[in-house]
Amino acid sequence: MKVIASSLRKGNVVEMNGKLYVVLKAENFHPGKGTPTTSVDMRGIVDGVKTTERWKTTEQVERANVDERTWDFLYDDAEGFHFMNPETYDQVAATPEVVGDAAPYLEPGMKVMLQTYEGRPISIELPQKIAVEITETEPVVKGQTASSSYKPAMTNIGVRVMVPPHIDAGTRVVINTADNSYVERAKD
Repeated sequence: MKVIASSLRKGNVVEMNGKLYVVLKAENFHPGKGTPTTSVDMRGIVDGVKTTERWKTTEQVERANVDERTWDFLYDDAEGFHFMNPETYDQVAATPEVVGDAAPYLEPGMKVMLQTYEGRPISIELPQKIAVEITETEPVVKGQTASSSYKPAMTNIGVRVMVPPHIDAGTRVVINTADNSYVERAKD
């Protein structure tokens, strides 16, 4: 299926020169003068080699037909990260390279979008927001205004996040999985 280059997103699978690549990062550049371009960082599915491509934003790119559905994360071990299809109870193991930056967020029972090609996991997409607990944070410095200052904090899953001054250790917060940014205090 052909799509325009500017519509590519992280996790999409692209077919180029007879090989499949998973998109790691896609950025659109709109210079004041000249042609807008899309720069895409990709990893080869078969060989794992990373590459960067640049296309005009309106250029047609072949997007591979992959199976994308919701899977349940089970556990991780020396073999990799194990997922189960909730409809058929089939299980697959994804390598650490496929999971990548998503590894700290995975908790048993979590539902994730897993893309598979010929039965092999090739890309994972986390829920956009997840709730985590703040385990440690710096004390508030007197005189800081709440509107502009954030302080560093560590979460129970080992991810660093910047939080507002009123958030203390033990507080549950919602963070954006795409960029580890604070969204709001958890409602639970």
